[in-house]
Amino acid sequence: MVKKMLFFSDFGIDDNIAVLYAFFNKDIDLVGVVADYGNVSKQDALRNAAYLRKLTGRGDVPAFAGAELPLTGDPPEYVPDVHGIEGLGPIIPDIEVDYTLENFHGIQEIIEQNPDEIIIVNVGRLSSLAAAFILYPETMKKVKDFYIMGGTFNEPGNVTPVAEANFYGDPYAANIVLTQATPPVKIIPLDVTSGAIVTPALISELDEYYQSIGSEVGKLVKPMFDYYYKFYKERNPELTGAPLHDVFTLWALVKEEHVVYRDIPVKIVVNIGEAFGQSIGDFRNTISKADYPVHKVAVNFSYTEFIKDFFTTMKNSNTHNGTG
Repeated sequence: MVKKMLFFSDFGIDDNIAVLYAFFNKDIDLVGVVADYGNVSKQDALRNAAYLRKLTGRGDVPAFAGAELPLTGDPPEYVPDVHGIEGLGPIIPDIEVDYTLENFHGIQEIIEQNPDEIIIVNVGRLSSLAAAFILYPETMKKVKDFYIMGGTFNEPGNVTPVAEANFYGDPYAANIVLTQATPPVKIIPLDVTSGAIVTPALISELDEYYQSIGSEVGKLVKPMFDYYYKFYKERNPELTGAPLHDVFTLWALVKEEHVVYRDIPVKIVVNIGEAFGQSIGDFRNTISKADYPVHKVAVNFSYTEFIKDFFTTMKNSNTHNGTG
């Protein structure tokens, strides 16, 4: 069954590859994207969204201007060493953009026009999604499901020893979302996404295919991935590939039968200190658990199915949604 997805993203490298995965996937109807600060500035995220719309020929997908700052009030810290100055690795997009694009309030219209059908997937900071709960509390009750890439529970953090980047970047926003969202959020943490390793060999094979069919949008994948992999390899020389956190989150949406979840009470640490931004889950095998909101936390998945589907879907660049 085709899933209507509203995608919140900060349009770094793995985000951009995830958007292409969504464009090429026959099971995803991408009804809109919200471009946020995070990996890059909000303005660069909007520009990247417009660039991908142009290359894929999907100008029908609205791009909404999201948050520019976290709810902490602190200036955001971008990560060009991971995603490149523009968020596209070494690629410099040649496109002029109206940085306002569609107004953020347009997401309310999409949800109201499709009650109990829209699935929100958030793979960046949660500032915009938290704002939606503040601005449109009744509308957000009409969202069918939430998938959030963020947090880490039984693995180390990636920005502090205990905190993952999306939750750490705005724990106040993460706290709002996880206390207000109904139904329970499907949380896709580092515990599983760090295992979603894609190898350079697989990317090179895809690139050969894109070159052979002349897919301009497909030709973006290898240079972006190579930049991203170089960062991960320098940080951990033992890695054989790079984790595509955001692609994994979309795969979990369309291949939910291959992901294992547990119903876990979850809390986000918002107090300034060593644990700031930490996601705490009560994984104890006891009847009595912490009085936190209960969400579905991904704990395991089929790597074989993930890789198989990623490769198959990314070869759809000239047959579905994308242009050759």
